[in-house]
Amino acid sequence: MGEPVDNPVDDVEPASAPYPRRFRAAEARGARIGRPLRVLGRVRGVDEALLDRIGRAFNEEDDAGAALAAALRLPAGDPERVTHTQLRAALAGPAGTPAPDGAGVAPLPPALRRFLAEVTAVPPWVDRDLVEQGATVQRRLGQNAADVLLQLSLVGGYRFGGPTDLLVATGALTGGTLRRLAETQEWTVGLSEPGALLPYAPAWRATLHVRVMHALVGASFADRSGAEGSGTDRWDTARWGLPINQADQAATLGLFDGTLILGCRALGVPVPPSDSRALMHLWKWVGHLMGVHPDFLVDDEWARHRLNHHVLLAQSGVSDAGPRLARAVVAAQAERTYRGPAWWQPARAWFERERLLSMLTAFLGVRSMRELGLPLRPPWAHAYLLPLNTWRYRVLGRLPGGPERLERWGRRRSAAILASYRARPEPSSSVTRTGSATGSQTSSSPNTGMTA
Repeated sequence: MGEPVDNPVDDVEPASAPYPRRFRAAEARGARIGRPLRVLGRVRGVDEALLDRIGRAFNEEDDAGAALAAALRLPAGDPERVTHTQLRAALAGPAGTPAPDGAGVAPLPPALRRFLAEVTAVPPWVDRDLVEQGATVQRRLGQNAADVLLQLSLVGGYRFGGPTDLLVATGALTGGTLRRLAETQEWTVGLSEPGALLPYAPAWRATLHVRVMHALVGASFADRSGAEGSGTDRWDTARWGLPINQADQAATLGLFDGTLILGCRALGVPVPPSDSRALMHLWKWVGHLMGVHPDFLVDDEWARHRLNHHVLLAQSGVSDAGPRLARAVVAAQAERTYRGPAWWQPARAWFERERLLSMLTAFLGVRSMRELGLPLRPPWAHAYLLPLNTWRYRVLGRLPGGPERLERWGRRRSAAILASYRARPEPSSSVTRTGSATGSQTSSSPNTGMTA
């Protein structure tokens, strides 16, 4: 394994490049929101070159994904067109795509060949053992990981405009909040399974399906053809940047690695340097598969906190979409199906809603809760979670067999949470579909939010 690049954009020289209007539009607010991150993440000062890099990234896309999306949208009969059948077959295994007449294997279209070459080539920096260690660490986090990713990462990300507006435009409020939450939970749990991120393994395929779907959404909303239903009247690129862009992808990756680590520590879970490094490396590999630019791939926790803090400074304020999405997440707690008899469901739904609001108040603060239109609650959930996690991780977890017990507990909690989202019949998961260009964006999108 090569030496990790902790701060790959430190030496980038500022460039004369246009930025979208959202860039640094609410920098003082971002600095206020990011004050805990600056302290806990040991961030020193503001790097103008790094901010410039982030600003330019608002107008950059995942090139391989965008080329594949363009090929998927070509008309039938075009020799460079990629079909969804070809894509599914290519991601299922290295055998290739059967020819229509059944004789041998048809050559893959150029865009699909390029995409496969990128995602199947394992970079020299990848340490497979460290990826597996990171998956083990994430399994042990169990309920804590689910809490942080829902509250601090997802809802916390709704405090910034741009990605939230895209989610609303794709039908996030009408397409079923519960289904989107289930898909995100399913995806993150799948990433933590042993060997799941090897080429052609289940989580590897699911991650690439999400990447392609995002590219299709970006292509649809950035469509400048002027055709009826194109993105010209639905997306303001001058204001927000590209619909799916590298700055937002970097921000979302930071929500899944650095924010997860700090959030779990805030809940009383010890994350020592070895676990931190393993988690960061796991998500660095996931980020690579998702098409995040190498400038924003780091496997050092402190480099991520520094990058996340600058991402906050680069953002605009909250838009109308943020409160709508946040309230939908809170309301979805009543739609979940919890273990126990039917008469118990209303009480349990009330408890989960109050628990969520209590944790959101502690994580986001009073001003952010008011901006999102959410009611305030005392931090009673943190008050019981801190001693509980201290006992679970610092006492029981250090006894003989403790790590294995933590892993079993994590699996049970993840399975129970997923079951509560999936218990009611839902439309088939959009994580495994790539046919829709605009209507099936999951909440694991690179545009679900900004770093909290």
